[in-house]
Amino acid sequence: MTEPRRLPLEIWGRHWLGRLQAWADQRAWSRYGFEFLMFGIKQGWACLFGGLMLALLIVTKLWWPEPAPVARYDFLVLGAVAIQAGMLALRLESWEEARVILVFHVVGTVMELFKTSAGSWIYPEPSLLRIGEVPLFSGFMYAAVGSYIARIWRILDIRFRHYPPLWTTWALAAAIYVNFFAHHWLPDGRLGLFAMTAVLFGRGWFYFTPDRRRRSMPFLVGFFLVALFIWLAENIGTWAQAWAYPGQDDGWEPVSLAKLGSWFLLMMISLVLVSLVHRPEEESARPRQP
Repeated sequence: MTEPRRLPLEIWGRHWLGRLQAWADQRAWSRYGFEFLMFGIKQGWACLFGGLMLALLIVTKLWWPEPAPVARYDFLVLGAVAIQAGMLALRLESWEEARVILVFHVVGTVMELFKTSAGSWIYPEPSLLRIGEVPLFSGFMYAAVGSYIARIWRILDIRFRHYPPLWTTWALAAAIYVNFFAHHWLPDGRLGLFAMTAVLFGRGWFYFTPDRRRRSMPFLVGFFLVALFIWLAENIGTWAQAWAYPGQDDGWEPVSLAKLGSWFLLMMISLVLVSLVHRPEEESARPRQP
């Protein structure tokens, strides 16, 4: 089997990481430090789509010219399409993953259409590439979450223990999605959905390889941490005026911590969609070889 072609930057990075690893292996503290570094690098690599989208939001917020021939939101749509095309061309995502990410885009856009009509948030800038009050770049923000989960699943070689039956996860995801709409007329069922999530995944652990050793983490803890980072990214997005919540019209303020719960529940929907491509596999009782 031939060695895959690598970009010069990747060859350079692997060379210096190899040298750093050899030095770190000489001491326990530096060995753990290197493992943490590799975990951060892999997380950043998995966040490539979302990171580039955030960079576009920040750059266009700070340096977008007033007389530009293209609206800022429309430029964000074109930039998102270019990022997605580049990731496919460079084989950073598979076509199967891209199809699931397209589903994220559709699911997210449908929810955006409803939420903006209900006044949950607004997109304050003009654009041509939009459906109703929703600029098309918004769907790519949901796609960024799907891209991250699909890529981190592969990059960290994630396996599970005590993963619930697939049909129960589909039922949970459907209930969560319906509640995002129904709570505008009916009592908000998120407390019950949190309880259902705890029942299904409370015993679950996921296993991953940041460097050479397998590590583990409770499922619910891992997804809470992911939700926390998405909430931080959402604060950046609202600061960059990509969208605005009620109360942010007269000046930026941090997004409510209550949104953490929404993002945590969205993680459940994201997991179910990505499981179409990466079927949850049971972690072997025997230690996996690096």
